Amino acid sequence: MRLRTAASLAVLAFATLASSAAPAAPLPPLSQRAVPTQLPRGVRPLEYFLHVNPDAANLRFSGTAAIDIEVTERAPSITLNAADLAFTRVTLGSRAGDETAARNISVNAEAQTATIAFAHPILPGRYRLTLDYTGKIYTQAAGFFALDYDSPKGKKRALFTQFEAPDARRFFPSWDEPRFRTPYTLAVTVPAGDDVVANMPAARTVRNGGLKTVTFQKTPAMSSYLVFFGTGEFDRITTRAANTQIGVVARRGNGEQGRWALTSSARILPWYNQYFGTPFPLPKLDNVAGPGSSQFFGAMENWGAIFSFENRLLVDPAISTEASRQDIFETAAHEMAHQWFGDLVTMAWWDDLWLNEGFASWMATKATQALHPEWQPELGRVGGREGAIGQDSVATTHPIVQRLTTVDQISQAFDSITYNKGEAVITMLEDYVGADAWRRGVQDYIRVHKYSNTQSDDLWAAIERAAPGKPVTAIAHDFTLQPGVPLIRVTDARCAGGGRTVATLKQEEFTRDRPNKAPLRWRVPVIAATAGGPMQARTLVTGGAGTVTVPGCGALVVNSGQTGYYRTLYAPPLLARLKADYPRLATVDQMGLLADTWGLGLAGYQSAADALDMVDAAPADANPRLIGSVATILAQIHGFYDGDPRHQALVTRYATAKLAPVLARIGWRAKAGEPATVTLLRANLVATLGAVHERGVVAEANRLTAARDPLATGGPLRTAIATIVAQNADAATWERLHEAAKAEKNPLVRSQLYRQLGSARDEALARRALDLALTPEPGATNSAGIISAVAGQHPDLAFDFAIRHREEVEALVDISSRSRFVPQLGARSTDPAMVGRIEDYATRYLTPQSRRPADQAIASIRDRIKVRETRVPDISRWLEAKVR
Repeated sequence: MRLRTAASLAVLAFATLASSAAPAAPLPPLSQRAVPTQLPRGVRPLEYFLHVNPDAANLRFSGTAAIDIEVTERAPSITLNAADLAFTRVTLGSRAGDETAARNISVNAEAQTATIAFAHPILPGRYRLTLDYTGKIYTQAAGFFALDYDSPKGKKRALFTQFEAPDARRFFPSWDEPRFRTPYTLAVTVPAGDDVVANMPAARTVRNGGLKTVTFQKTPAMSSYLVFFGTGEFDRITTRAANTQIGVVARRGNGEQGRWALTSSARILPWYNQYFGTPFPLPKLDNVAGPGSSQFFGAMENWGAIFSFENRLLVDPAISTEASRQDIFETAAHEMAHQWFGDLVTMAWWDDLWLNEGFASWMATKATQALHPEWQPELGRVGGREGAIGQDSVATTHPIVQRLTTVDQISQAFDSITYNKGEAVITMLEDYVGADAWRRGVQDYIRVHKYSNTQSDDLWAAIERAAPGKPVTAIAHDFTLQPGVPLIRVTDARCAGGGRTVATLKQEEFTRDRPNKAPLRWRVPVIAATAGGPMQARTLVTGGAGTVTVPGCGALVVNSGQTGYYRTLYAPPLLARLKADYPRLATVDQMGLLADTWGLGLAGYQSAADALDMVDAAPADANPRLIGSVATILAQIHGFYDGDPRHQALVTRYATAKLAPVLARIGWRAKAGEPATVTLLRANLVATLGAVHERGVVAEANRLTAARDPLATGGPLRTAIATIVAQNADAATWERLHEAAKAEKNPLVRSQLYRQLGSARDEALARRALDLALTPEPGATNSAGIISAVAGQHPDLAFDFAIRHREEVEALVDISSRSRFVPQLGARSTDPAMVGRIEDYATRYLTPQSRRPADQAIASIRDRIKVRETRVPDISRWLEAKVR
């Protein structure tokens, strides 16, 4: 027996607490697609007992991990994950009470592993592996990290953890792979005046002088990336819903700003309990707010302790808008959906990350539609689909389910394909099988696989059991195991006898950069309707062709309701008829048809001006969501003409004629009882007209700011007004904004002010903003946002600056984001030379496995250049004919 440190004794002392938690889950059987691992398979963890001692002032911590393990085959050593950890002592204890010290500890920094060898090989059996270690507290949101902020009592520092994707290994040595589900018991020693929060409620607190040790209840069996701990000076407000205590944790003095999130969560949780058919299994669910921001994520679904940055959780009257209130609700809905899809049932490996993220995105929209139908979230799915198609239609795309082998690849998988395409495919499949059958399948999936790991086929099997006779797995494989976007070409549509339209469909592939590519084949569920027709018709296009017979003889809309993930290309006479009937279509089909026509035009399948005919046909009293889509397209066109003031002026005049009357009708100031969609539209119109240099809006924004009008100092238009002022700032205005940012104590407002300093169109001011980003003044989590803001107006300037100061810039970015951040700065460039500069960066600093973001940036640049050279002339002719 050897003497243990105090931390080690504490770990052993709380090993028996909360024995009611679920036991370690058995490893699931391998399915047809073997679950990868980066660790030897002969050793597995059964349970963790962790004790951590943070030293916040020095950004260091010490810890002890006592891990019960099972050795299934004779092993010369034990290998587990560890990153930036230094080991001071490691022992292996047997059930008989024998304990052996490690003979050698070999750390592989590149593989992020530690291999521990003992004097003799380890025989099969159960042991306790105890590791004393030290680690780093980072200043960016990865692993164990610090967030600094100003308070009425001066500078403060809070500590939090963020472990997805795989960074639990930076907090404790572990089998840091999702397949290894075990219970965790966590103890922490912190200053007695600080507050603590973790996945589970506190079980006991022991005070010793100026310190206290808090031991939390044992968690259910879960994956390592879901472990959470936070400490600092916090408020916690609570309520109860569905037999669960729900809390919001925020900086001390700011708890009430979490009231909207709290009440929203209390509505969402019972709805999810009912939908999933399995109640939330933990005794409490906290939403924890952290000051600052990340270039990688906004919120994280830690089981029982969701972490969000403040702008995703708190409503601050000085800065919050209707859009941010809705975003807070939707973020809560997304992260709470993960408590089932991701936490209770977890993907076996990161290949199936979309099972977490795509499903949570879909579920958040569904919950929002049920609880806030007045927001019309179903219309937002069109924009989400377009975000996915934008990435999925170029050569650098990837399947939803993709093979991931490195830490960088895992981090890069958090993208529009995983989230937006995942949501779009689930939307399509739910519509195909029916909402009731889909829900029964989901409930069966959760019931069968709770506290275990799954792969995509487990979900498809459950859905097929609930919807017999539907080829769900075959369709799902087409859309998840291969990349790309189907194109449904409507070659002909004729009115037949009996008032029916018979349409001929051909399946091709939509691509923006491979015009001669042989199309992949999908089984595509297609829904069609005629304008004013009595009902929809459905077919499954297989083998590349199909027909559909639709009631009615009006203009034909394919993808009626916009639940399908594909582009629709109409023969010219059919498109002309749709344009003529455009004002009379359902809003969702107006938005989907406009998105399709715009995307097809920019890709060269038809004239880019066709979409402008629909823009022109959109009435001034159209649904605010449709007007918002029109505004987005006009702002994009204005950007195409950077460096061409004559055509930019035409865009400004047309946008003014189209949008300014709408703004005049709804006014700058909100009216009592107005719909939330109108509140959102007002901010959108102000921002868009400011972005296209509409003189009246720019002048009004500056007037309101100079007068310190309440519209400019707080409330729903504050952000739009401040952005217009910052974009058009001269040196004196920029300096006033800079002084305001330095003086601001509110972290939310301060972060926004610093980012706005980077949005100036004046290149000299943009250079000043870049220099400012490398100073300590903005704060560790704000500086990268400044650089990104500069890239929005001056991509070449921001990229070149980041290359000159690469090591300093990378230090400002989350570890998980570094391979993406620099290439994305240059992605908006239209200079052909930027392709070579990004290629040089990728060759020098990225591995072949981690260079996808660089390739995506290059593809984006080439596409923008091609659009300007070959598609914009059609737009120019349309504007020249339309604008007098």
